[in-house]
Amino acid sequence: MIRRIDVISCSNALSQVSPMWKSLFAAVMFALAYVLHPALQVLITLWLMLWCLQYAKIPPRAYGQLFGTALLFYGLSLPALLVELGRPAAGEAALYLRIPGTAQFLYITRAGGVRAALLLARISACLACCLFIMLTTPFGELLQVLRRLRMPQIVLELMLVMYRFLFLLDDAAHGLLLARRLRGGRRGFRFKLREAAGMAASLFANTMHRYYGLSQGLAARGFTGEILLPPYVRRKVPRRFAFEAYAGIVLLAAAQLWMLWTR
Repeated sequence: MIRRIDVISCSNALSQVSPMWKSLFAAVMFALAYVLHPALQVLITLWLMLWCLQYAKIPPRAYGQLFGTALLFYGLSLPALLVELGRPAAGEAALYLRIPGTAQFLYITRAGGVRAALLLARISACLACCLFIMLTTPFGELLQVLRRLRMPQIVLELMLVMYRFLFLLDDAAHGLLLARRLRGGRRGFRFKLREAAGMAASLFANTMHRYYGLSQGLAARGFTGEILLPPYVRRKVPRRFAFEAYAGIVLLAAAQLWMLWTR
């Protein structure tokens, strides 16, 4: 998936728009997504999906896979948000299940359902902001933006090396998985667990070997302790995108103030 993200970020229809403008727009939307009313958070989610799918021409399947995979972690946390253990008060439990042999109940309250729904709205809005900047801006341009924002050079170098390390890890994992399949590694659940444990050890050793080769390659090319990034190039922002972004931010802020005023 890391390769798919890299390809999409470099080939989407918004890749030539100013990375600084896209970063500032995503940052403002992220801040609004965190503090606005849940209904407005849903609007932010849908609006940024429009930017990604309609304006940037990102494949819906790839976008859906990334969005759904991230929401999977929210789904794993739902039991802790919804399910409570004890004896509910009269009329408190919307659903309940008595534990056999005890006087305790597993129950779900309406307040827990509302809390989970509010959290889902906020998570979806913030996630849409992150996916917008991740899928429309190449990683190298993000580093240039961070450099203009006075990010320390050592942090930028660590980010660049770790990003490269992800590709090495992906190559090593794909090679080991392919070798296991060619050896007929589908012989039952127990054997799969055993082979997975062996693959984990082999993956670490293989990846570190590739990483050592990367460091040797840098030294052979005259690495002096600092990775030089290409200079930042200013780009224009189409008026249509700029007008829609600024108008949307103003309307969201105005809607929030109206909700507070009429409460």
